[in-house]
Amino acid sequence: MTDAHDRLTFELDMDGDSLREECGVFGVFGHDDASALTALGLHALQHRGQEACGIVSFDGKRFHSERRIGLVGDAFSKPSTMQRLQGRASVGHTRYSTTGEQVLRNVQPMFAELSTGGFAVAHNGNITNGLALRRSLIADGAICQSTSDTEAVLHLVARSRQRHLVDRFIDAIKALEGAYSLVCMSSKKMIGVRDPLGIRPLVLGELNGAYILSSETCALDIIGARFVREIENGEVVVITEDGVQSLKPFPPQQARPCIFEYIYFSRPDSVIGGRSVYQVRKEMGRELAREAGADIDVVIPVPDSGVPAALGYSQEAGVPFELGIIRNHYVGRTFIEPTQQIRALGVKLKHNANRAVIEGKRVMLVDDSIVRGTTSVKIVQMMFEAGAKEVHMAIASPPITHPDFYGIDTPEQKALLAATHTIEEMSEYIGVQSLTFLSVDGIYRATGYEKRDPVRPQFTDHCFTGDYPTALTDYSDGGNPHQLSLLAEAG
Repeated sequence: MTDAHDRLTFELDMDGDSLREECGVFGVFGHDDASALTALGLHALQHRGQEACGIVSFDGKRFHSERRIGLVGDAFSKPSTMQRLQGRASVGHTRYSTTGEQVLRNVQPMFAELSTGGFAVAHNGNITNGLALRRSLIADGAICQSTSDTEAVLHLVARSRQRHLVDRFIDAIKALEGAYSLVCMSSKKMIGVRDPLGIRPLVLGELNGAYILSSETCALDIIGARFVREIENGEVVVITEDGVQSLKPFPPQQARPCIFEYIYFSRPDSVIGGRSVYQVRKEMGRELAREAGADIDVVIPVPDSGVPAALGYSQEAGVPFELGIIRNHYVGRTFIEPTQQIRALGVKLKHNANRAVIEGKRVMLVDDSIVRGTTSVKIVQMMFEAGAKEVHMAIASPPITHPDFYGIDTPEQKALLAATHTIEEMSEYIGVQSLTFLSVDGIYRATGYEKRDPVRPQFTDHCFTGDYPTALTDYSDGGNPHQLSLLAEAG
């Protein structure tokens, strides 16, 4: 039998030179304006996914679902749309921009009528045995309606032999491998869970007696909710009218949250593990300045994610910080580029050099990461065209040498510049006088640890080290490694 995923053709954006965002999940239980609050929460989580979004609500009698391709503000701005999402409980999702199928059937939250009643699921992460589970389910008679690994959760809950919904849910997640944070909703309860290593984030908040589940604290801030605590790794929380119940169905493990939440994914105003993301990124810049050591006149961030690190670099090095690259925030991914001549100008549609602070200067560009390197080449060229005397580059993370299988849509290893080039070769390719990456120990120091423990690392840092903390069943079984990332196209 040929699996449906094996027949899918994914068009890769070979010029894509950034890490694709993950997804954002948000849920409200016990508030009269649950759906409106969920829409606001998703708006705060828009940076985690710009392709599609959805909300499912329950009004005490029936479930309501609205799922859209596009941004949250466009999807949930009409009063008529929000009026259809009645109820005191709702769960929402914003989906990251993948190179997979951009179709409505993959937009979350996913919903199904089970023997226990309606059940909605919103997922952030990637189930690394999702293909294996899907094959097994289809072979056993399941009818899949999407190309998302998230759908397997619905099937597993539906097929569990346990009597009660929470027991069925726990039975289902015990079959999952990889990284996941789930926010689920039935007619009487909301369930949140983080994977046993806590790779993907999830927090609990409270607003006037209502409980909130969110990918990040910044989404609690936008609705005025109080941060209660992070959901622990391997923890299941069950929210009902009686309050919050905590369950620990997995054997205890040391948490290993994804280091890229600090580097790139989370909003700077969020707090993770008790640490301000903004302050950690500034500290990464400070560590980078201690390790780089080039003679420069000005520090310039590659917007927007490079800004906090560049500030830290500037402060530590005692070199002026300037906005030498101005970003146009109004260029969408669907901008029409009809000719090669226009296409060649593509980078200037998004970024333009600020000549006044560049001309005649020795410039240090600070960015969060290098993936393929194509954008870095164009940015460096832009600096020289603006009159830079020298251009150096410092990256506030180590070289990305391994692909991700936990919800970050990275290219295959052979397309990662650092996996196929030495730092000297990368420097020559990009066209800079020097290229410095923050060391693995440096990034750990920035997050509050002395250095990386090679036996018990505190973070999931496989993109730099190759140390994958979970089984990669689909990859081990010969699956396409890039396809494995794309399978979580709705998660």
